[in-house]
Amino acid sequence: MLLTVSGPPGAGKSTTVAALADAFDLEHVSGGDIFRELADERGLTAVEFNRLAEEDDQIDRDLDRRLRTIALERDDVLLESRLAGWLAGDAADLRLWLDAPIEVRAARIAGREGKSAETALTETREREESEALRYREYYGIDITDLSIYDIALNTARWSEADVPEILTAAVDAYDPAADEGKHPVDGVSYDF
Repeated sequence: MLLTVSGPPGAGKSTTVAALADAFDLEHVSGGDIFRELADERGLTAVEFNRLAEEDDQIDRDLDRRLRTIALERDDVLLESRLAGWLAGDAADLRLWLDAPIEVRAARIAGREGKSAETALTETREREESEALRYREYYGIDITDLSIYDIALNTARWSEADVPEILTAAVDAYDPAADEGKHPVDGVSYDF
């Protein structure tokens, strides 16, 4: 099984995917972890590394190529990244999108990174704008188009414990034999 979990920063992906990966005995591959490791190796914050990625498109392309290869070549994986659903494309069994209002997400980021909510909000907006431009320019992806996702869930509406339970129940209830067809992933230029 290949599950993808995508969504903006602070949506609760990291919290949720650990429970999903455990529930379905899937290897968890996190694009965000890989991105932050690359930033740390260069002594940069995620925001600074995003700015560098605006100037050096190979940063995104290398990461995205790695994630797409994993999606196409490996089994029993939960792929987590902003573009996981788009990168896995039709290879994914189910594509999940997690989100929450930006103020909620910024407060979550502020709490985990020890910064003010105002700073986190500003950085989150800048990061999302930067990423959206790059995704459209590189691959023709409109990150705001959620039509490819099987489930889009506002994680601010349920508790941190309830979100994984909701998604686990949905994945567990999925019956490929009763599937009338997932939305195809069209128009993406996988130009890595």
